[in-house]
Amino acid sequence: MSESSTRYAVSRSIRSMLAVPLAALCVVASLPAFADDDSDGLLKAVKKARLIDLSHNWENASPVASVNPPYSFTLVSTHANTRGAFGDGGKLSFAAEVQHFSGQHGAPSIDAIGHIGRNGLLFGGVDAAAATSNLDGIGASGVGANLSIDKFPADLLVNRGILLDVARMIQGDSRPLPATFEVTAAHLEQTAKHQHVKLKRGDTVFIRTGWGQYFKGNSALYAGADSPGPGLNGAEFLIKNGARVVGDDTLTFEQRPPIANPGTPNFEVFPVHMRVIADSGVYIIENLNLEELSEAKAYEFVVVVPPLRILGGTGSAVRVFALVQRDD
Repeated sequence: MSESSTRYAVSRSIRSMLAVPLAALCVVASLPAFADDDSDGLLKAVKKARLIDLSHNWENASPVASVNPPYSFTLVSTHANTRGAFGDGGKLSFAAEVQHFSGQHGAPSIDAIGHIGRNGLLFGGVDAAAATSNLDGIGASGVGANLSIDKFPADLLVNRGILLDVARMIQGDSRPLPATFEVTAAHLEQTAKHQHVKLKRGDTVFIRTGWGQYFKGNSALYAGADSPGPGLNGAEFLIKNGARVVGDDTLTFEQRPPIANPGTPNFEVFPVHMRVIADSGVYIIENLNLEELSEAKAYEFVVVVPPLRILGGTGSAVRVFALVQRDD
């Protein structure tokens, strides 16, 4: 069997696994170990799957876009300074930390729909200023509460995931795309055909540029002025095909610098974010680690995206992972 045929067969196996009601997968984490038996097909299928983590570590040195608050982590309680704090002769000790960060910018993170506005309006025509007039968060004023990250749809927590490995299709191997590369609709369509996958309405779609290798390997380059990603043309492809969550392995998702029509009256900053979030109500995930998924040539999978339920939040740190067919 050829490599292409093998990948197609694996893709069919994944589709079979995806036929299980995906919402039911949410209960797996709460099931006790003794519940696993031959009659529990759902749990058995999940336990047989290969789990691929699509996240980087949050670290003090992690790259963060300059327009956002930095991430910091400090232990404020250590085992040395807490031992004996309760007068128990030093039996108990504990540690605790304080973290400061912008919840929608990290490793990885997801943007809430209320994170981006266009011409003073959020998705659905909601008044952007009114939605954030109360500093307790989006919707605390009584306007636009449905656009906060705590309202992330339950049906997207576990979903059909698609990887469009544009970098591997263009480069022929695992090398990243050039810094100035714009991912177009043609690239996305060609990659889908090359991988024998078809996008469906409601999908969670990830684009690999290969720049996830630089998150730790060259953070200055990763956070620099230029990086590959979809422009408006590529964004239209994702919207047209019905994606509800999109993401990639770069700092800003869209091609950087994120500018359209420079030097004209139609000049725009972060045009893809406006088109995807504010106009179309599609969530964006940034800073994914797609390298293991790419190496596995896993282009169709079960994806788990669980944002924190932050009331009024403009986004959230998120631990994303994929469940794919094992090679054996």
